[in-house]
Amino acid sequence: MTLANTPIAYLDCSDETSAIHTASGEHMRWLASEIKPADWIVELTGEVLDEIDRLAEFLQQNPLPMLQRQLAEFELPACRQMMLAMKNILDDGVGFAVLDRMPMDDYPIETLVDIYWLLGQFVGHPVAQKWNGQMMYDVSDTGAEYAYGTRGSRTSVELNFHTDNAFARMPPDYVALFCRQAAKTGGISRFCSLYSVHQRMLEQYPDELARLYQPVFFDRQKEHHEGAAKICLAPYFSWREGRMFARANASLIRKGYDVAEQQMDDLLAAALDAIDEVCDAEDLWFEGPLQRGQVQYLNNHEVGHYRSAFEDHDDPQYKRHLYRMWHRNCGDSSYDGLRFL
Repeated sequence: MTLANTPIAYLDCSDETSAIHTASGEHMRWLASEIKPADWIVELTGEVLDEIDRLAEFLQQNPLPMLQRQLAEFELPACRQMMLAMKNILDDGVGFAVLDRMPMDDYPIETLVDIYWLLGQFVGHPVAQKWNGQMMYDVSDTGAEYAYGTRGSRTSVELNFHTDNAFARMPPDYVALFCRQAAKTGGISRFCSLYSVHQRMLEQYPDELARLYQPVFFDRQKEHHEGAAKICLAPYFSWREGRMFARANASLIRKGYDVAEQQMDDLLAAALDAIDEVCDAEDLWFEGPLQRGQVQYLNNHEVGHYRSAFEDHDDPQYKRHLYRMWHRNCGDSSYDGLRFL
């Protein structure tokens, strides 16, 4: 990678750079045809629903701000068993799972969101999703144009395969989405194994794959303190302790070079086109529509996810609305995850 002579300010995550991994037997490499419902659907048993019913009654009778609800204060053995089985799917299974489903008509939505907040703590520590510290993020179409400083999650546009917060100092380990309302049409979720994407790149585009192991610029989407660097420098693919650590977002790399006012090298441009092509191959992606009451979890380093464009209902109360959480197993709860020393 070559930079212009003019100094460029960037968040430097280039120390993540690792050697190209060529092993052929990764644990999470799958094709869409190999996925079965039992691989990713986790049903709420009668025991779990009974536990949720008792929990909902307690939460309503003992009000407290959501952020102060700590899992350690509750005995939830049935929920624990369910969530740990689900987390095993994220870590050692196909990498994505859906809880099917929360009893949406039995409790106020505020109580259900509190329960979702608590269940998520079985997966990992909840962390801020914006620099301002927002912990629970509303995914809905605000009518804003998808542009610099506006996240695609606040629009209705198609979002190509990516991992969340690819430009951050510490991207989340897991992403969760709780569906309050689905779209009128569209808004379909798809998943792909980034191990399968990596293998196909290795077979078909080895030079382009090698370029994605080198640091590239990502647009940080204005998620930083005033005066901080607007871009991040990090590799698309790297490895940690034998597992993939992908910062997958071709769109934010292209935007990163625009924000940096840098000319993208030809090999990187070809690499981004190649990985877009590979991710679009229908045999690699699995489609799982997210429906009202379902909770979707995914491994944010090893699985890419996609959302199709959508059309919303005219009635505001039925517009597409998801609650998103991020979880990390390192750093503190702040957006950057930095601990005070």
